[in-house]
Amino acid sequence: MYAVIKTGGKQYKVSTGDVLKIEKIAGEAGSEVIFNEVLAIDETVGTPLVSGASVKASVIKQARDAKIIVFKKKRRQNYRRKNGHRQSITLVKITEICGK
Repeated sequence: MYAVIKTGGKQYKVSTGDVLKIEKIAGEAGSEVIFNEVLAIDETVGTPLVSGASVKASVIKQARDAKIIVFKKKRRQNYRRKNGHRQSITLVKITEICGK
């Protein structure tokens, strides 16, 4: 059984036992989170959401992703800017898919 959920502006295809790296959500390590924006479960596709469906997950840890270097340059203008960015992420493990 699988489900398609939406969180952090992205869509993920998940099944029970999967570990996901998603945009940061509130919650301590070990706490449970519920995703109510379920777009599809198996062959059932919502319009736009599947009514009464939810996906339960437990937070593994709050972390930061790998650093991304942002480098801007305009040639022949002596313009160079180097900047780094680390996105905050949450690791979650899918525990249960509830729905039709």
